[in-house]
Amino acid sequence: MRILGINALFHDPAAALVIDGVTVAAAEEERFSRRKHGKRPVPFSAWELPERAARWCLERAGLRAGELDAVAYSFDPGLARPAADMGLSDPWDPLRLEYARRAPEFLAEALPGLDPEKVVFVPHHVAHAASAGPASPHPDSAVLVLDGRGEAASHLAGRFEGGELHTLAQQTLPHSLGLVYEELTEHLGFLRSSDEYKVMALASYGKPRFLEEIRRQVHATGDGGFRAHGVDWAALAPARAAHEEWNQDHADLASSTQAVLEETLLDLAQWLHAEAGGESLTMAGGVALNCVANSRLARVGPYRNVWVQPAAGDAGTALGAALHLTRDPHPMPGADLGRGWNEEEIRHWLQEAAVPYERPADIAETVAEELARDGVVAWFQGRSEFGPRALGHRSLMAHPGRAENLERLNKVKGREEFRPVAPMVLADRAADLFDGPLPSPYMLFVHEVRRDWRDRIPAVVHVDGTARIQTVDEEREPLVARMLAAFERRTGIPVVVNTSLNTAGRPMVDDPRDALECFGSAPVDLLAIGPFAVRRGRAFA
Repeated sequence: MRILGINALFHDPAAALVIDGVTVAAAEEERFSRRKHGKRPVPFSAWELPERAARWCLERAGLRAGELDAVAYSFDPGLARPAADMGLSDPWDPLRLEYARRAPEFLAEALPGLDPEKVVFVPHHVAHAASAGPASPHPDSAVLVLDGRGEAASHLAGRFEGGELHTLAQQTLPHSLGLVYEELTEHLGFLRSSDEYKVMALASYGKPRFLEEIRRQVHATGDGGFRAHGVDWAALAPARAAHEEWNQDHADLASSTQAVLEETLLDLAQWLHAEAGGESLTMAGGVALNCVANSRLARVGPYRNVWVQPAAGDAGTALGAALHLTRDPHPMPGADLGRGWNEEEIRHWLQEAAVPYERPADIAETVAEELARDGVVAWFQGRSEFGPRALGHRSLMAHPGRAENLERLNKVKGREEFRPVAPMVLADRAADLFDGPLPSPYMLFVHEVRRDWRDRIPAVVHVDGTARIQTVDEEREPLVARMLAAFERRTGIPVVVNTSLNTAGRPMVDDPRDALECFGSAPVDLLAIGPFAVRRGRAFA
């Protein structure tokens, strides 16, 4: 079975290809178009498809569109209701639904040779769920999906058994934890449906003093669902314009909302465990990218194992839709499912760019040496990551022992000063430095930094003493592991700073041209691209 999954309707358009249950390729359209999130989630953009991502997935497998057995589209317009009937203010939603109904025709136009009859509508939250349970190491698991909205709901709770999803609860709109967080994001002066992670970071600077007020509108209802609608944000703290500085009221509002989100998630998980039992919970949906909430769930929730889809947002529904139609879905092999280039292809890019480069005996040792000297390194290796996290393939790296490197990297990337950067650590050393769910290969949980290490790696310790870590397995990521070991030999620290290889407002670097453009426009000391090293001092002498 050759199944192409498509996410297109709301935001983060993406494509994924599953062949005989194995995930062969998955990529977000933003990596090709260089538009952050691919497009804005408005009805007028709902017709836009991940054309380039889909074509690349087919090219990767050597397939033509006509050879596909099915195309799975992660939204079913037949399940949708008018926005006004769901209590949503969205007067142009009928246009979005019309585009969804006509998706088979649009896809056949975009992918010549495709029979539009092969396009199958997969319910949005079913696609999210299938991106979690079947893709995880725990195929028989409880599953919890929470996001902004699907056809008529914002949540699904259920259980996978023998590859089959049993839905136990759904929360109908307008109640939506995702939409509540989006509203807060906009109220705090950030970009809605884009900058919610900034609110999560800001929350650690505040106190939850608006907890009771928000709880009145946001809470679990004890039946597997919740209330989440109608918060009067302006009554609690004034709106912030995008150009204004944030103040303590804004941080306290973020902290209060984050706390209520965590409480509600915990209540939902406890209800699900009472209904479905089991030791493992898998999660997807945009809310599952809230790594602070995930960590609380893993720490005090009822499940022994909590696994979160690394592309938990809508991009991941492309993969989930394809897996839903697969007879025997296999766990995803990792997040490195995007484009990659071999040594000769990279050499050609470097020669075309006319930049001086070298091929050291071991790029891992060269990078470790540069980091030990307190250089900033752009790291471009292997296939790009599917999802929003840099996981050792498209990363900016620095020395974690220099506290000033947090401010330095935020300036390099053009980010807000309160935004943290993350530590990458060898899996067999992680427990020595961090307390939390281990292993953590996808950077979807936060961990307490052990007190005797906080002063040794200050660049990656957040204001509340936590860090969002990525553990590196030597068998899965031998090059990254070798670089970390080489850095530890030089410094005594088994950690490097890891943040995404991009600048503010831009998608993560994907191809060699993107890497060279980023290197040329930002004060980065070394570009490690494949086995080659490009040094700023030589390139811009």
